[in-house]
Amino acid sequence: MGLAHFFVVICPTHDQVRVRHGRKMKSDLLLAVTQLAAERNLPQAVVVSAIEAALASAYKRDPAAGGQDVLVHIDPEDGDVTVSTVRHVVAPDDVEDEFAQVTVEAAQELQKGAQAGDYIVTGELEYNPGRIAAQTAKQVVMQRLREAERDLVFDEFVDRAGEVLTATIQRVDSRQIIVDLGRAEAILPPAEQSQFERYRPGQQLKFYVLRVERTVRGPEIVVSRTHPDLLRRLFEVEVPEIYNGVIEIKAIAREAGSRSKVAVVSHQAGVDAVGACVGLRGIRIQNVVNELLGEKIDVIEWDEDPKRFIANSLSPSSVDRVILSDDGETAVVLVPDRQLSLAIGREGQNARLAAKLTTRKIDIQGETQWAAAQAPPEPVAQAVATAAQPSAAVAAETVLAQTAVATAPPEAKGAAAPVATPAPVVAKPKPVVPVVDEEAELLKLEAELAELERQEQERKEAAREATIDVSSGDLWQVGGKGSSETEEAGVLRFAEDIAGFREQGEGRRRRTGGGGGGGGGGGGGGARRKGGRR
Repeated sequence: MGLAHFFVVICPTHDQVRVRHGRKMKSDLLLAVTQLAAERNLPQAVVVSAIEAALASAYKRDPAAGGQDVLVHIDPEDGDVTVSTVRHVVAPDDVEDEFAQVTVEAAQELQKGAQAGDYIVTGELEYNPGRIAAQTAKQVVMQRLREAERDLVFDEFVDRAGEVLTATIQRVDSRQIIVDLGRAEAILPPAEQSQFERYRPGQQLKFYVLRVERTVRGPEIVVSRTHPDLLRRLFEVEVPEIYNGVIEIKAIAREAGSRSKVAVVSHQAGVDAVGACVGLRGIRIQNVVNELLGEKIDVIEWDEDPKRFIANSLSPSSVDRVILSDDGETAVVLVPDRQLSLAIGREGQNARLAAKLTTRKIDIQGETQWAAAQAPPEPVAQAVATAAQPSAAVAAETVLAQTAVATAPPEAKGAAAPVATPAPVVAKPKPVVPVVDEEAELLKLEAELAELERQEQERKEAAREATIDVSSGDLWQVGGKGSSETEEAGVLRFAEDIAGFREQGEGRRRRTGGGGGGGGGGGGGGARRKGGRR
């Protein structure tokens, strides 16, 4: 028997009224109320209150009510229903409906002691379900049940803000993620999602309840996966010393999904705060890391001394010295040169988390960089200028001496000739490193290269002049045997003449070696070519 049978019970037909009446129908009403409360997971009193409001709204439309307000009461023991017409007592100036309201003076005549805010029962109506508009009762019941469910959900989760709940991801939308909390649904907005985590439907995770708000559509529960207190609550679950107060988490700096730093301190002697958080073989902190899907966690020891706290916050790098500013808002941290990159971290993450943890601006420098910055600058330019020109006093003495010699008479000059004027004593300047003019050196190198290229060009031209010019006609002018050099028959100018000349030469070599026949043939060939030339 569900909600449909419940409306049949409270709104039966006339035939059902004639068959089912009296105690029988009242028992069915209580049974329907109990079933409905179990299906909606609501207290029975809430369901009864919703039914009373639905019946009152339906009876108020009955002409027998006479425009008065109707009050319905259902006995939770036996299901007896009482329908009464009432009028509310108000001040004389607040009367808006004469049928539903009555002034205090008129109420005193009907009921002594009546005051503003009370109601007076003016009569009773017969409980006849057949006269009730079923659709109106159904709408009112459903609306009241939804409001009751929202109120119960809000009351259940309003006090759980700041807690960690285990929930299942129901669906993933483009803008937000819906998380199933059992009786309610929570929202994981994009701002509270970790960019290093991938969410999928059916995935079970731990969420931090950020806030619970009442809206028109019901309670809105917002959860988070990036809040620093999520890490705090997980440590409280895994480390009993933190839950009991023996160890306190002083500060947390977190970049969700990537890395976090947690500063802890122990309030009991003999208890190692860092060791208790890490656990035997790291089992405690490993459980926290697994819940955060692999996020790296650095547990450091908190110290009242800000210098020690800043040095600890840059773990795992070692720190040589910490210099605090006068206002204490800025700190210069000196680290060994080999650990400078470790102290800064990848993309400055370690230094950034340390600054968040200590709430101070941290400037990390290497020892060499710090020493170079603190050393006074050497006045090189001033030393060069001083060494390049003598002092003013020495220059003045030199000018005076030259003037005296030039203006002296010849006798005085001759007499003073053997006497040598003492040279002024000039302090030897300190050796100064010469300043190299890069532009002058570059011009000098260019000049040297140009000279080398010119010499190489001259050498090539000389070699070219010493070689026979193959383009001139003199190369192929070979005088014939027994003819003058100017004779036209003894000149070879074409390729075939060169070939004949070579054959003639080969014939002579064969004749010298005993091959006279072949040589003669070769010579005849050469003579024929010459004849043809003519």
